[in-house]
Amino acid sequence: MKSLFIIPLFLSMGVASAQQDAISKFFKIYADDERFSSVYISPKMFQLVSKIKINDMDPDLQDMLKNITGLHILSTHQSPKAFYKEAITKINTKEYEELMKIRDKDEDVLFLTKTNSSSDKIEELLMLVGGSDEFSMISFVGDIDLNKIGRLGKSLNIDGSEHLEKIKKN
Repeated sequence: MKSLFIIPLFLSMGVASAQQDAISKFFKIYADDERFSSVYISPKMFQLVSKIKINDMDPDLQDMLKNITGLHILSTHQSPKAFYKEAITKINTKEYEELMKIRDKDEDVLFLTKTNSSSDKIEELLMLVGGSDEFSMISFVGDIDLNKIGRLGKSLNIDGSEHLEKIKKN
């Protein structure tokens, strides 16, 4: 009888681990690769920062930090177009909704979102940038407000955040 309860438990653990955010999978491959710069900010760090009064930060943005549960950034200047194409093929983009695609000169920028099906809230914002100079992958995980994410990226001084300012929730 106990085995009837254990089997669903293991199956649910497998489903939960299969639903990791996209950048975690790609990040694990290249996080220790010397060609890449990588940043991971944990949920705990966002909680701590949201509790500290930061004088030059908009209180609205600081409040938004409470809802961010993770940030991954991965970037390189070596073979940026190749890594952009690899990211597109390795990430299961079917799990995401394409929000916006920008092609400007030698640069491709792709914004993907993952929403909570029951509430339509954005759980992950994934940005991929592939140009002649740099490949960047930025993933915000949590309760994402598209109207504020660009300002947040800029205030946190995140490379590539200039692209985040191009999106606004309709």
